[in-house]
Amino acid sequence: MSLIRLTIKGISYSQTQSGAYALVLSEMEGTRTLPIIIGAFEAQSIAIALEKEIRPPRPLTHDLFKTFADTFKIEVKQIIIHKLVDGVFFSSLVCERDGAEEVIDARTSDAIALAVRFQAPIFTYENILDKAGIYLKMDEELLDDAQEEELEEEDELEIDFEQESSVSDFSTLSLQELHKQLNEAVTNENYELAAKIRDEISKRS
Repeated sequence: MSLIRLTIKGISYSQTQSGAYALVLSEMEGTRTLPIIIGAFEAQSIAIALEKEIRPPRPLTHDLFKTFADTFKIEVKQIIIHKLVDGVFFSSLVCERDGAEEVIDARTSDAIALAVRFQAPIFTYENILDKAGIYLKMDEELLDDAQEEELEEEDELEIDFEQESSVSDFSTLSLQELHKQLNEAVTNENYELAAKIRDEISKRS
């Protein structure tokens, strides 16, 4: 069975599960998408790896894995989402060291967080996309029109973190103040706030 390469389409707050996020993958040579529900930590980890402006002061778990692998000359060649059972995706890391290849079982969210760091391609099988298409249609009924347009039009990572009433109105701050708050948020490891400030800075660029 041939492999189909996927790319990360975006991340948005899940409308179906509280406290979870929807990671959306899409075919590189097609129009189908593969929605995967992941936890908040994994969503932040993937987002931080994709963003160039946010640098955690201490390594996250996936950063530590990458450093460990680099130290011992282990390379993640690709990840494969190979099975879907009752809405749960199963994935494998295809690793290589000294010419020897090993396949390691991994949660899909962890596998993708590592794929971004290793710049490794993400693959799945035709039957997975066929099954996931059904789930996608079900999910689309629960998404509002604005979210559907966002997923269709944006190719870059978009993180729609839940708004907090305590967050100030960034539109009143200068760029210098925004950059200062961004640095403080990253230093304090408040990545949700950092992502919101980053979005405000991007709007003004």
